[in-house]
Amino acid sequence: MHEIDQTHLERKYTLRQNISVWLNVALISLSFISVSALIIYAGYKLQTINAQFSDLQTKIAEAGQNLSQVESQLEIRKHELEIKQQELSRTLAAFSSAQDTLSKTQAGGESGSQSIAALRAAVAVLNRHDTPPDWAQAQYNLGDALARLGQREAEPTHLAEAVEAYRAALQEWTRDKAPLLWAQAQNSLGLALVKLGDRENETRHLEEAVSAFRSVLQEWTRDRVPLLWATAQNNLGRALEKLGERESGTARLEEAIAAFRAALEERTRDQAPLDWAETESNLAYALWRLGERASGTTRLEEAVAAYRAALEERTRQRVPLDWAETQNNLGNALERLGERETGTARLEQAVAAYRAALEETARERVPLQWAATQWGLGTALERLGERESGTARLEQAVAAYRAALEERTRERVPLEWARTQMKLGSALERLGERETGTTRLEQAVAAYRAALEEWTRERVPLDWATTQWGLGSALATLGERESGTARLEQAVAAFRAALEELTRERVPLDRAKTQNNLGLALEALGERETGTARLEQAVDIFDSALHVFEAAGADYYTGVTRANRDRTQALLDARRRKPR
Repeated sequence: MHEIDQTHLERKYTLRQNISVWLNVALISLSFISVSALIIYAGYKLQTINAQFSDLQTKIAEAGQNLSQVESQLEIRKHELEIKQQELSRTLAAFSSAQDTLSKTQAGGESGSQSIAALRAAVAVLNRHDTPPDWAQAQYNLGDALARLGQREAEPTHLAEAVEAYRAALQEWTRDKAPLLWAQAQNSLGLALVKLGDRENETRHLEEAVSAFRSVLQEWTRDRVPLLWATAQNNLGRALEKLGERESGTARLEEAIAAFRAALEERTRDQAPLDWAETESNLAYALWRLGERASGTTRLEEAVAAYRAALEERTRQRVPLDWAETQNNLGNALERLGERETGTARLEQAVAAYRAALEETARERVPLQWAATQWGLGTALERLGERESGTARLEQAVAAYRAALEERTRERVPLEWARTQMKLGSALERLGERETGTTRLEQAVAAYRAALEEWTRERVPLDWATTQWGLGSALATLGERESGTARLEQAVAAFRAALEELTRERVPLDRAKTQNNLGLALEALGERETGTARLEQAVDIFDSALHVFEAAGADYYTGVTRANRDRTQALLDARRRKPR
């Protein structure tokens, strides 16, 4: 029993040792396997790390190249900025020089040409993309300088360039970006367009001026800037007034009067006396133009009152040139009033006003204004001469018109040249009527026909009609001194042409005057014929004119036309009683 147990124990021990060995072997195997796996894993990770390191080295190399490129680009940009800085310095210097020159020009120290040259240099170096405000300001200042120079010149070149410069400034000074600067540039643009329109026969630039001033009023509102609003209303009135002068109707002139009266609501005498006087003068001018087309004298009386009001502030001592201009325009209104009255008081006042204006209006300083005053003086003297028996006033009128033509040349101001030729023809005709020869009358016909070269029916229908009327009158007088009827027939044709535009609705008084002259020509033809047709036509024409003159209270013309009608009626009655 004991031996069995011993044997059993030995076996048990031996088995335990074997198991222990096996376990150790297994553990060693497992450890080897783990180490192998770790070695394999470590190798894999090492490969991954090597790949990442290689990729990193590649990226570092690329980054180095990019950095080198960035550094190179930075150097290039730095150099470009240095160049830009130099350009900007030159630009600012040029702009500063231009501003300094402009200031000196405004103060009278530099010529307009120097100012323009400096501003052109500034515009040339300024870059709209880099410095848009400075570029726009330079364009605007250039426009101002060109407009000032163009105003003193006969040619419209600089005014047209001023318009271009203002429009360039408006490319940056938009209403959205800079509303007040936009309005300021629009206002300056409108003023330049008005001046340009004065020098041209068409109305396109005046229409554009009206549009510009109406744009200004969108920002220069009465609530926000009342005095600027009044300025824009005044400028709008001027553009409308000039358009109205060239049109046959009265709508534009009525609009102009409304604009001026609106301006005067803010431009009061107490607040802005000289601006108030300017607008009163502008209002008076529009009223005068409107009064010329009306049958009564109300508008003309209002014009005279407005001019005299303006002269209370526009004194000779304070503003001599404005005083002279207002005296000239007062003479125009007085002359027109005097034409519709039987006496000579208004006409004498007109002559006095024109001669006062000439005391300050020097030909060398303001040649066209001097010529305009000479023209007005000639008109008043001619009217006075018509009512006097001598020829002294008419001779003075011819001299005044010929003086005006020395400055009012066809090349410089074609429409005003034509107007003066027409008036010269009128004065020569009046002189010719009082002389036995035909020289003055032939000169009158030549002057009228010269005027019609520029005063065409398409361009200025009313002026064309007025000149046809004058031509007819001179031809009729010539015809009366000739045995044939050719000149009288030409006269009748000219009068009838005039009446196509001189309608009763448009210009009743001028139509009636033309009818009176047509009646005279028909009477003269009727005297040389055996029938009664021409005399009957003459009586009818005189009657038609009389209705207008009587309604208008034009006493002088009423008396003249009635005498013509009665004489022709007597001839007609005698012709009818004469046996055939």
